[in-house]
Formats: sequence, C-alpha cells, structure tokens
Amino acid sequence: MLSAFLDTFVQILYPALIETLKMVLISTLFAVILGAIPAVILVLTDEKGLKPNKFIFKTLDVIINTLRSFPFIILMVFMVPLTRLIVGTAIGTDAAIVPLTIGAAPFAARVIESALKEVDYGIIEAAKSFGATTSQIIFKVMLKEAIPSLVLGITLTVISVIGYSAMAGAVGGGGLGNVAITYGYYRFKYDLTIYTVIILIIIVQVFQTLGNFLYKILKK
Repeated sequence: MLSAFLDTFVQILYPALIETLKMVLISTLFAVILGAIPAVILVLTDEKGLKPNKFIFKTLDVIINTLRSFPFIILMVFMVPLTRLIVGTAIGTDAAIVPLTIGAAPFAARVIESALKEVDYGIIEAAKSFGATTSQIIFKVMLKEAIPSLVLGITLTVISVIGYSAMAGAVGGGGLGNVAITYGYYRFKYDLTIYTVIILIIIVQVFQTLGNFLYKILKK
C-alpha cells in the first residue's frame, strides 16, 4: 500500500505539485505587482486620500469590481487569445499563469488597498507636516507601516490563487487540478483525487501558517 502510494507520488503527484507551486508563486508575484498600482491610485484618489479625485476613484473601483466578478473558468476562456499571444499556447502550466495573474490581480489590489488604508492617518499627517512629498509618503511611510497587513493580504492572495490553479488544471492548465480530473475522474482513480485534495489542503495550511508567523514577527 505504502509502496504503491510512493510510486504514484513520485510519478504523478510530485511533478503536478511542482507545477502547481510554479503557477501559484509566479502568478501571485505578478498579481501583486499589477494589483499594487491600482491599489495605490485608489488610496491616493479616495476622498480622504492625498490626491482626492472622485472620477478616477469611481472608474477604477468599477473596473476592479468588474474583473473580480468574472468566474475564473470563464476568464480563462476569455483570455485564450491573449494567453496565446504572450506564451504561444493556451494549454499547460506556463499558459495558465496568464489568466491566473489577471484573475488574482483585482483581489490583490483590494487587499493591498485595505492594508494601506489601515495606516494611522496621524502618521501620514506628521509626514506631510515635515514636508514629505506624495511619493515619499507612499513608499517610506504608508508601505512601510502597512507591511504586516500586506503580508497577510499576500497570504490570502496566495491561497486564492491555489484555488484558481486547481480550476485551471481542470481545463488543461496542468498541476494537481489536472491530475484530479485526468487521472481521478476520467480514469476512475478516485484515490488520486483524494490525494490531490489532501495535498492542496496541506499547501494552504503551510502558506497560512507561514503568513501568520511573518505577521507576528513584523508586528512586534
């Protein structure tokens, strides 16, 4: 029993695990980078921000909400032409990174926005009184003060992308989701489906524990 599981793990599950981690980590990195830009703009143009602008805030707010409302499976299909343009194919792990990034970026934007808004406004006012520029307040005050909350936000983003990656695998994206569908469902090897679920749960727990640990250290 154990030897059969080890063989399955080495031949099927381990390569799929590496593919999933690759998709998750790269997609999260790009999603955070893409999400940080609108998040900062939202914070700046908010009515209580450094550069209030109702039109820009409302427009960007609607765009982010619209992108967040897209079901990920539909988004993957919708993104096929762009995915082919960037990667050269719409199938496989590398191809899945494109829709994963686009799907997670609005979520990342919201968690980054929330983290930045948690910064004590008194600290921002103090920086302004010392003559700090807008860019200095953003990068040297707000982002620095928001780091613990940003860590938790990025952790939530990673966990969200893990769920997206499983769906991506179901439509040719590779990874553990692909194993669950291709081997577990179509070939009636339901033990493989159970294994993939257990591995995904473990991955989520590991990232959540790591995120909580880093938050506690940075909060001190």
